[in-house]
Amino acid sequence: MKTTTRMLALLGALAIPGLAMIAPGSALASDGDAAAGKTVFQRQCATCHIDAAEGPRRLGPTLFGLIGRKTGAVEGFRYTEANRSAGFTWTPEKLDEYLRNPRAMIPGTNMAFAGIRSDKDRADVVSYINGIK
Repeated sequence: MKTTTRMLALLGALAIPGLAMIAPGSALASDGDAAAGKTVFQRQCATCHIDAAEGPRRLGPTLFGLIGRKTGAVEGFRYTEANRSAGFTWTPEKLDEYLRNPRAMIPGTNMAFAGIRSDKDRADVVSYINGIK
């Protein structure tokens, strides 16, 4: 009985830290600071993307209303076949994964961006993009 109690205590102690490892390095919108994310957006995204429903055409599609939109769905934007056929709807989790390494997530994308390595910057920009609707 004493061994069983010790084993359960050990498993419980290991389970709590294990929860933090479910998605190591994931940047969820709820973890980010949208105001700081706007700064990251302006520094790393605004060269190619806008954050408004309407505006000047750039290299990439508008990111206004991205969360909840299917891949390759901005009317009038010429996407690669890879983006059109990726077949998912953008969520904060998908955006986090994409911003970590766009070409790994959607092989064949034209997005010439290496990704955002900083978990904090990624969480912040995901929070900002999640809020622009």
